[in-house]
Amino acid sequence: MKVRGLVWSAFLLAACGGGDSTSPPPSGAFAWSSVSSGTNQVLFGVWGSSESDVWAVGDGAILHYNGSKWSSVPVGAQQVAYGVWGTSPTNVWVVGNDGTPLHYDGTNWARGAQLPTLSLQKVWGTSASNVWAVGQLGTVLHYDGTSWSSISIGAPESNWFTGVWGSSATDIWIVGYDDNPDPLSRVAELYHYDGATWTKVDVHIAEGFLGIWGASPSDVWVVGNGGIIMHYNGTQWISVVSPTRMNLHAVWGSSATDVWAVGHLQTIIHYDGTSWSTVRSKTTDILLDVWGSSSSDAWTVGTFGMALHGTQSP
Repeated sequence: MKVRGLVWSAFLLAACGGGDSTSPPPSGAFAWSSVSSGTNQVLFGVWGSSESDVWAVGDGAILHYNGSKWSSVPVGAQQVAYGVWGTSPTNVWVVGNDGTPLHYDGTNWARGAQLPTLSLQKVWGTSASNVWAVGQLGTVLHYDGTSWSSISIGAPESNWFTGVWGSSATDIWIVGYDDNPDPLSRVAELYHYDGATWTKVDVHIAEGFLGIWGASPSDVWVVGNGGIIMHYNGTQWISVVSPTRMNLHAVWGSSATDVWAVGHLQTIIHYDGTSWSTVRSKTTDILLDVWGSSSSDAWTVGTFGMALHGTQSP
């Protein structure tokens, strides 16, 4: 199965580059524990409005966590859902492989109008009337509060976008990679929007970008294949020393000094404001997304219905 182009095809290569091990978390750090999600399907995305209102989406699965347990939510025709994001408990978007965003209003799920797009990987926005979705073939969609429309940012169809994040409506980043049939020709792709124009940013990285998150316009993190980590300081993108060579699929933080990234072989790494360190690394399975409600509550999800809950240790 091909998921996000580089994700599965690069698994064996990344796994063979192992050697990471789990180190004890520092005092006050998260303690991660497994929680039954009720499914064995792969979970690609996680987001919530609070610690008692969390959504996880995946291969024919949409799950909800109410603060006590996960439960499956029927939404009619199922798709492989890759991304989930919202502004509140009554405004949640899900995107996936059929290219049609799915919306939840707090009571019902409804599909939007079919657009001429392929797989959508991630969804994110600044408000209920400013939502972006990105995906395969350089696809970028925008929702203005009424309808979705396709946006051309000048990206070739070989671009596969895997993440979108911004600090405001006039500061938005899209990340991904060029899905060239030749693995040696696959390079990271990065675009920026200033509120008027999308601009391609050259970073000259021969690894695919898979996730993005930031604490501010001058504090943005990108992670990707081979354990790559890059940081934007408001002026330039700089490669940062990574504690792992595992593919990193997602990054999220509660603040500039509390950032998490997850990836292959259950790799979980943490940034404390100074450096990144490995907190968890196993021999099987893949973590594909991470999100938290606060510095003391977070979730990461992945293959075989894996759901790990992070809570503050004593």
